[in-house]
Amino acid sequence: MKDAFGAPQSLLVLGGTSEIALATARRLIARRTRTVWLAGRPSPALDAAAASLRELRAGVVVHTVPFDALDPASHEETLGKIFAEGDIDMVLLAFGVLGDQAHDEATPLAAVQVAQTNYTGAVSAGLICAGALQDQGHGSLVVLSSVAGERARRANFIYGSSKAGLDAFAQGLGDALHGTGVHVMVVRPGFVRTRMTAGLAEAPLATTPEAVAYAIELGLWRRSETVWVPGALRVVMAALRHLPRPVFRRLPL
Repeated sequence: MKDAFGAPQSLLVLGGTSEIALATARRLIARRTRTVWLAGRPSPALDAAAASLRELRAGVVVHTVPFDALDPASHEETLGKIFAEGDIDMVLLAFGVLGDQAHDEATPLAAVQVAQTNYTGAVSAGLICAGALQDQGHGSLVVLSSVAGERARRANFIYGSSKAGLDAFAQGLGDALHGTGVHVMVVRPGFVRTRMTAGLAEAPLATTPEAVAYAIELGLWRRSETVWVPGALRVVMAALRHLPRPVFRRLPL
C-alpha cells in the first residue's frame, strides 16, 4: 500500500529500460518502494537496469519480465502473472517510440508501428492493469503522455497523434475509475533529454528524466490527475492549442 505521501511499496514498470521510468524508480526506492517489476523486451539493457536498482538499497527485490507492447495478445497472461504474485501499488506505463517523421511518412507500415506501440499497446496494457488494480481495490496507474499530444505539429504529427490518443484514453480511464480506489495520473513532459531525443534540436523548456521523476513523485503525493513537466508548459500549450491554424503553421515548430 502507498503511505501518506503516496510512495508505493511495489512498482510495475511497463517499459523497463525507459530513462524516465528508471529515474522514477530510483526516487521511489529511496523513499519506500521495495519490490519492482521491470517489464520489457529481454535485453542486456533490461538486465542492467534491474541490476542498477538492486544496488541502490539492501532488501530491494527487482524482477524482469518479458513484455512486448506490439504483442497485445500476450498482455493478459504476462501481466496477470505479475498481479498474481501480490498487490501492485503503482503501475508506470512508460513504453513508447518517437519514430522518424520523414521516414515514417514515406513508409506507412513504420508509421503504423509507432501508433501500435504508443497507442494500441498502451490501451491493451492500460486496461488490463486498471482491471487488476480495481480488483485489488487500490493503486495508481501513471501514464507517460507528452505535450506533443496537445496539438499535432508538422515536425512530428505521427508521434504526436499517437500520444494524443494515449492521453485521451488515459483521461477517460481515470474518469471511469473515479471512486474505485484506483488513481490514474497523466504525465505530460515536454522535450526530455534522453537517448530517444539524442541528436534532435532541443526545444525550449527542455527537462531531464530526474525532473520528470520528481514531478511524478509530487503528483502521487498530491493525487494529481494531470502533471506538466515543467509546469510552465501548461500555459504555453494552452496558448498554442487555441492559435488559428494558419498562424500555427507558420511557427518554427
